[in-house]
Amino acid sequence: MSEANESPAAAASDLKEKGLSRRTFIKGAVAAAGIAGFPYVHAQEKITLRYLGTAVNQSADIAKKFKEDTGIDIQYVPVTTDDVAKRIITQPNSFDIVDTEYFALKKLIPAGTLAGMDAKRIKLADKITPVLTRGEVNGKKIGDQGTAPKKVMFLTGPRSTEFSATPTEWMTLIPTTYNADTLGIRPDLIKRPIDSWAELLNPQFKGKAALLNIPAIGIMDSAMAIEAMGHVKYGDKGNMTKAEIDQTIKILIEAKRAGQFRAFWKDFNESVNLMASGEVVIQSMWSPAVTKVRTMGVACKFQPLKEGYRSWASGFGFPRSLQGKKLDAAYEFVNWFQDGWAGAYLMRQGYYSGVLETAKTHMQPYEWDYWIEGKAAAQDIKAPDGQLLEKAGTVRDGGSYNQRMGAIACWNAVMDENIYMVQKWNEFIAA
Repeated sequence: MSEANESPAAAASDLKEKGLSRRTFIKGAVAAAGIAGFPYVHAQEKITLRYLGTAVNQSADIAKKFKEDTGIDIQYVPVTTDDVAKRIITQPNSFDIVDTEYFALKKLIPAGTLAGMDAKRIKLADKITPVLTRGEVNGKKIGDQGTAPKKVMFLTGPRSTEFSATPTEWMTLIPTTYNADTLGIRPDLIKRPIDSWAELLNPQFKGKAALLNIPAIGIMDSAMAIEAMGHVKYGDKGNMTKAEIDQTIKILIEAKRAGQFRAFWKDFNESVNLMASGEVVIQSMWSPAVTKVRTMGVACKFQPLKEGYRSWASGFGFPRSLQGKKLDAAYEFVNWFQDGWAGAYLMRQGYYSGVLETAKTHMQPYEWDYWIEGKAAAQDIKAPDGQLLEKAGTVRDGGSYNQRMGAIACWNAVMDENIYMVQKWNEFIAA
């Protein structure tokens, strides 16, 4: 049985395991209905929530729909992944809601600028996917190298700067989206099967490969390739030793000097342009970027690989300074986001929603079958903007939710040796 169809009894038993009784959650749901049941804040109050994040989840359609449903305005503050973290630490009063990645929490939570998210005010807290809360798919444990969300999901208290190893009612972030990432390829230009991360560094693709230039993520894509080639066996690709970092960077510098890489991209659109133009045929890529290339009528595949996926997850957090009506409105937005419309919208881009079952109610059965069940599309599959993504009969790259999320090898992470790693990565980029 998939998480999406988990029975109420199973959900209740999950809660007991987490130390959260069903009664706690029912009380929470009742409280939330009073505090944050939408529409609660009325248009005449003219509340505007400043939403900090990368542009990936910041959709004008989502903001418009939320305004229609609640009367609350969303003002997007789009910045790079690195700048999201900097703002949280140095300018916590410059936003009301932040959408950030779980892997960043090891450096964000100790700064003490984020509040613990009160699970009693999150109506569907008990429906959040076990992939994130327990590191399980269909009852089976998945790979947890790096910063698996379950390691940083809970805090010991509302203003704590310490993670709790067991579930509490104080959550670090409330999940927005997550995915299992792999390499993007141009099958029409490569013209042969690709089944290993090792291909990223294959000299056959000299001058036609690209890497993501966000050090914490780029080095993990590189490590997946280097380990697949048999050069280094890592203890934990998401938490390398200095010796492992040195070995990794040495191999990357050699590849760079040999002309392997066409580019090092930081921006989503850059990765799209590299792929669509054919300048690059294999690279680090994100699911919506692959989607974008396909809507341009260009062949592009998010290629499943035998070594598994590098995964990530993001979620909403609040600054500690948030209070009063703005805090109520922020909880209202999070509850609205989990209620399904936004989840379905983002799943049509190839992401997964933190609460699958509500997203399902906002999707057509053929869409759910394609995106989640891994079945051949019974009808043409459209992007959120209505553009054709896949023709009827196509199967999603990597198959079903359980196949893809069940094949995770590692998660995006901040290493203990992060400062050293970034220095070495910058040496590689400058080499």
